[in-house]
Amino acid sequence: MPSHLKELRVSMEDKPGAIAKLASALGKASVNIESISAATSGGSGDIRILVADTAAARKALEAAGIKVAGEREMAFVDLEDRPGSLAAAAEKLAAQQINVDSIYVVAAAGGKKQLAIGTSDAAKARSAIR
Repeated sequence: MPSHLKELRVSMEDKPGAIAKLASALGKASVNIESISAATSGGSGDIRILVADTAAARKALEAAGIKVAGEREMAFVDLEDRPGSLAAAAEKLAAQQINVDSIYVVAAAGGKKQLAIGTSDAAKARSAIR
């Protein structure tokens, strides 16, 4: 998984077809969704996507009437694929007063998992975990 991916956050109405609209807009613009997370609450959906070309993604989404609410760099880290490895990484972040507000497993192979971690300071998060 490329470590240059960025996270885009959009909010959409929680209704059938919302993800289809987002994915279609990006697909037509040849923007690949590397990872996606979505959760709904109170009639609204919070959707976060990891993409390589944020400019093209923004343009495609906005052309489809989908407002991009945020963009940020992610901290990509490799962890051992075993119980407790996420806890150890999270404890290192907590010790540095780094709050995690999004996290994805983006790849898993060879006894390792690669995580994309969203914080207010990706460089500080990477440094804390290494």
